[in-house]
Amino acid sequence: MLILVTGATGKVGRRFIAGLLDDPRFTKARIRALCHNRLLPETSRIEVTKGSIADQHVAAAAMKDVTHVLHLATCKETPSAVMDVTVKGLFWLLEAFRTSATAQQFILIGGDAGIGHFYYRHDGPITEDTPHRAYPGSYALSKVLEEVMLEQFAIQYGLNSCCLRAPWIMEKDDFKYTLSFGDDVFGGPDWKTLVPQDDARRYAEAGTVPLLRDANGRPLKRNFVHVDDLVSAILAAIDNPRAKRQLFNICMDRPVDYGEVAAYLAQTRNLGAVDIPSQYHSNWMDNSKARYLLDWQPSYDLERLIDSAWQYERSHDDRRIVWYPG
Repeated sequence: MLILVTGATGKVGRRFIAGLLDDPRFTKARIRALCHNRLLPETSRIEVTKGSIADQHVAAAAMKDVTHVLHLATCKETPSAVMDVTVKGLFWLLEAFRTSATAQQFILIGGDAGIGHFYYRHDGPITEDTPHRAYPGSYALSKVLEEVMLEQFAIQYGLNSCCLRAPWIMEKDDFKYTLSFGDDVFGGPDWKTLVPQDDARRYAEAGTVPLLRDANGRPLKRNFVHVDDLVSAILAAIDNPRAKRQLFNICMDRPVDYGEVAAYLAQTRNLGAVDIPSQYHSNWMDNSKARYLLDWQPSYDLERLIDSAWQYERSHDDRRIVWYPG
């Protein structure tokens, strides 16, 4: 087993590589990490190749002798590169995969941006049959195109492919900083821009958290997944015959409810909350299909997600760095 991992230096790539190397089912598996800007150290089981999948020759060389692919490489809101990387790059990988004599399985990590996450109202749970609906911007469009391309290649050429669709992926203290009113906020919304400047400064100093409300005025429900749970789903999908040509929602059993977050932080850490109105829509990704076919289940619920983020202590050489815009 030789697994090509694109986007190998990201939070999912690093955690997946560590998880696979520790898994007794894959003691003979080797990894080829395709890196673009950052590199991983090579070992007896990890080889590193450098380049961009937007280059057909790089993609073809990276695929040589590969049996499995885990495709993680992506762009965020970078219109100048997003089509080259996420569309053309995936095309070159799939072209090399379908003509390879060794290729056995192609796994894509999709995203809930492809179905619009909280930008659109959903009348029921979001399942794998929910139609694609990109929200404004290049990133969401690219996630739609990735999923559709993989699906069509599987139809055209009978590929053994699988897409694991994940919402916002958390690790370490990420979740804590998604709720910050300071400049250290992780992701969006950027809470400090939604309240007066003096209030934002005061909230940041006190650790006050936003209680985001949906378009109906109720606490908003939004989907998350911890990186450890996503990695366990990937490992469950590898060489699983029930994963062939399937799309799975990989997420927490229940979406994060900002009202429940505020109540739990008030109870356990005496933190205040402030209402933030929005025109976003609550939604609920249904992970039943993955639980049934992959015999997988997430280990993180709301309390564990919060506690692990607030208890995490970063070392001095583990600075929070956002590697991409958007």
